[in-house]
Parts: sequence; C-alpha cells; structure tokens
Amino acid sequence: MKQFFRDISPRRAVKDFLEVWRGENRHRWLVLGVAVALTGSLLALFLPEGGRADPRPPEITWVTTFAESRTAADIIASNCANQRLKDALQARIEEREELRKDLYAALGRATFVDVDEMEAEARAEEERAAVEAAAARPDNLPEMATMTVEEYCAQATQGAAG
Repeated sequence: MKQFFRDISPRRAVKDFLEVWRGENRHRWLVLGVAVALTGSLLALFLPEGGRADPRPPEITWVTTFAESRTAADIIASNCANQRLKDALQARIEEREELRKDLYAALGRATFVDVDEMEAEARAEEERAAVEAAAARPDNLPEMATMTVEEYCAQATQGAAG
C-alpha cells in the first residue's frame, strides 16, 4: 500500500494533464465538456432540493414561581414589601458605612491626621455631586417619580382595591 501512495504525486498528475491537453487531440474540448457535465450533474444530485428549512418554533417556558391567579394588588403588595426590605438593607449599609467612617476618623486622630479638614473636603465634594445631579434631573418628571415608596404603595393599593 505504501508503494501505491508513493507513486501518486500531484505534481506528476498536473504534468500528465498538461501533456495530454497540449498534445494533438481534436476531442479534448468534447472530453472536457463531458467531464464538466458529469461533475456538475453529480454535484446537483447531492445538493438538497429545498432552499432553507423553517426554523423550529421556540420552546416557551413560563415563569412558574408565582401563582397564576395573582392580582394587580398582590403584585403591588409584593413589590412594596420588597422595596421596604431593600430600603432596610440600604439603611443598614449606610449605618455600617458611618461606623467605618467613625473608626477611620478615630484612627486618623490617633495618628495626628487632620480628620476635620478631610471630612469638610468630602462633604463639599458630596454637595457638589448632589448639585450636579439635581441640575441634570429633568424638571418635567411625572408625579409618580417624585413619590416616596410609602406614598406610591398607599396610592397603588388604593387604586388596585378600588
């Protein structure tokens, strides 16, 4: 088998083809046409008949964590409870942040750092950021955007109940 593949060479095949093609053979164009037609017909047999297949319809998976019979009032109550929880967690985070600031201030005073000046700079930066944020806020906000969570929940539960 090794001897068979050793005798096959692309260079030799191209050389043989050119030798036959350049030689005096009046049937070469006919042979070329038949070879192209046979190759084309074989390729056409293996090509699919249709163009494109329709994609499979997607499988829809419905969210099943909530009851199907939930009303708008239930949804609003759930959202308000989650918002209250989020606010409580944020208050706890801010409380811990204040404690951390106090600890760093005590450390700074113990190491003779001017903590009061640093706090004044931080407050000035926070005030400057608050002014910039207020300037960037549009004036024509809807009424709901300016409500507190308690106001929204009270209004929403009244609207859902009534």
